[in-house]
Amino acid sequence: MANYAVEPELLRPFVPHGTELDLFNDTCYVSLVGFLFTNTRLKGIPVPFHTTFEEVNLRFYVRHRGNDGWKRGVVFVREFVPKSALTFVARTIYGEPYATVPMGHAWSTDNGSLTVHYRWKEQRWHHFEVEAAATPVDAAHGSEAEFITEHYWGYTRRGPQRTMKYGVEHPRWQVYPVLRHQVVVDFGVLYGERFAGLNAQQPVSVLLAEGSPIVVRSGRHCV
Repeated sequence: MANYAVEPELLRPFVPHGTELDLFNDTCYVSLVGFLFTNTRLKGIPVPFHTTFEEVNLRFYVRHRGNDGWKRGVVFVREFVPKSALTFVARTIYGEPYATVPMGHAWSTDNGSLTVHYRWKEQRWHHFEVEAAATPVDAAHGSEAEFITEHYWGYTRRGPQRTMKYGVEHPRWQVYPVLRHQVVVDFGVLYGERFAGLNAQQPVSVLLAEGSPIVVRSGRHCV
């Protein structure tokens, strides 16, 4: 997760109705995130040749006040996956802005460190990579790492006055101390000229988190 500090105005056109930007220590974040789905099931059923695949997304953070208080979640600007059927299902069921592109990943451990690499092709190849200590640690309470990793709702804009929400359930994730990172990405090509300014920015932080079993609930309208 490569995390960038941006002006809130950059993201306001993407904020779904009924939500507001969720800041951490008065900082507005957008994150480039890569991860690997494994043993994936759709409504409990594994789909042949679609159980293991990469995803890379650009996301930011919002919150919605419901009857039982604030619910913190994420909004995706765009999500890349390597199979067109995944894009079809995600767009149809969740209304998420998925796109299908060639992708790849590599994980390796060497001399007590862990290296994780994701790459994908949109006009040209993009990639980002981290090297981290091989032993994960708990994200400290109240830390930036906790803020970035602990969001349990997804919000999708379905129109000027319509928002869909869906619950995301997983245990708290541990994080690996990052030793080195490299981000070779053209944000303008991937996400539009509005985000091209990120090309000249360094991320304020880079995280490597330990994954876990995860459940994504069916979407419903946000009120």
